[in-house]
Amino acid sequence: MGRNLLGLLALGASLFATPVWADERVDLELVLLADASGSIDDEEILFQRQGYADAITHPEILAAIASGYDQRIAVTYVEWGNEHSQEIVVPWSIIDGPESAAVFAKALVSTPRLAVGFNAIGSAIAVGHALIEADDIQGHRKVIDFSGDSANNWGGIPIEVARAAALADDITINGLAILCPGCNGRPVTYDLEAAYVDLIIGGPGSFVITADGRDSFATAVRRKLLLEIANKTPEDHLAARAPH
Repeated sequence: MGRNLLGLLALGASLFATPVWADERVDLELVLLADASGSIDDEEILFQRQGYADAITHPEILAAIASGYDQRIAVTYVEWGNEHSQEIVVPWSIIDGPESAAVFAKALVSTPRLAVGFNAIGSAIAVGHALIEADDIQGHRKVIDFSGDSANNWGGIPIEVARAAALADDITINGLAILCPGCNGRPVTYDLEAAYVDLIIGGPGSFVITADGRDSFATAVRRKLLLEIANKTPEDHLAARAPH
């Protein structure tokens, strides 16, 4: 394991040196890694956050959480930019009903933008990994949910190193490929969904969901969360090409 990755894992441990929950059991530990790099402007940051806020409070999501064995999940929202800028917007929160979901959603949309810079996807995945390993929450499943409008990595930990380390600790990585024309559009030189499959996602049942317009973003986010909470894979997933 590289020195940079070890450093990020140590950082995650320091963030949770005093656990909020002692051996709290949940159905799912979920890190939401959202793109806040230079290609995403402030309006798009708020648009993305509102999509997740609407999703986490949606009756379908709450019903899915309530149908689980422990009837609760743990979620944290992190925005990623360059290798020095992966920022926790909302720390680990237990979602077990409408009230806790509303608290999470309010914190999400009211926090100022934090992350900046060029893509450091590997470092972002490593931070998600660190947050899962450092918490004192006992989840039946552990998922990093990565979203972005590019698969380019301009610095920090190589993606393949961070991904391999997360997969080795039984963490699944899913993806949301943002193709929204009003959000800088589809990369013109490569297939973003295929790049996510080849470079980013991994683990049993991993998948990529596509958001190809502003109107579809909230629906894509909700669909993705439903699949993750219910531990299902969409029939049209691309995960067959991903490493397990």
